[in-house]
Amino acid sequence: MRLLLIAFQFLTIIPLPFAVRCDKEDLGRSTAFFPAVGFVIGGVLLAADVLISPWLARPLSDALLITLLTLITGALHLDGLADVCDGLAARGSRERFLAIMKDSQVGAIGAVGLVLGLLLKWQALVAVPLELKWLALLLFPALARFGQVLTLTGASHARQDGLGAAFVAGSGKITLLLAFTTVATVGYYLLQFKGIIALAAVCVLTISGRMFFQHKLGGLTGDTIGCLSELNEILVLIVIAAMPQ
Repeated sequence: MRLLLIAFQFLTIIPLPFAVRCDKEDLGRSTAFFPAVGFVIGGVLLAADVLISPWLARPLSDALLITLLTLITGALHLDGLADVCDGLAARGSRERFLAIMKDSQVGAIGAVGLVLGLLLKWQALVAVPLELKWLALLLFPALARFGQVLTLTGASHARQDGLGAAFVAGSGKITLLLAFTTVATVGYYLLQFKGIIALAAVCVLTISGRMFFQHKLGGLTGDTIGCLSELNEILVLIVIAAMPQ
């Protein structure tokens, strides 16, 4: 339970009414519960959709859901998407790429990437068939957070400091197996083979992205993990929208 609460505290800004002890190695171990937190986030989105969708046109209600998702997560992974876009645009050395990602300021290319990412996520959600929308809302945050676990497990880290290094150091095959079992089981229960196809798509994108960043930077950072998480959210919604009914 303590590891679940640590995962919840890291992935959301929802305050807990009590303090939770967290040792450095607990960060990596808590990743086993990342998909579970994703399902909680999806449940919040679903509850909000039930409340607002009868009163608003779907494009507007879906835009509000994407806004709520951003608020719940504190835009944590969107920051990673923007920083990676700025780093890629620099076209410099590994050190320059890492320095740009560490800079707290967002450049022009990062802002463009941020806008395009939010726009794609919104439109992908709008494109999901109405009868599948509640299933998609539950599933896509969880699959993206499984992607984070897959990104971390067995990876090298580009910096010796930072949260990315702490998560990489504490994660392992057991946490990956638990996270995979969670999303595979619930994904199949919700969407049958469509859920498994979406999970497979997340695995392909995550492994490809991880290989790219390890080649480019010699390892991962928190920003690269967040960037892949944002791309996976978009991907899952696109896959669910594109699959034949």
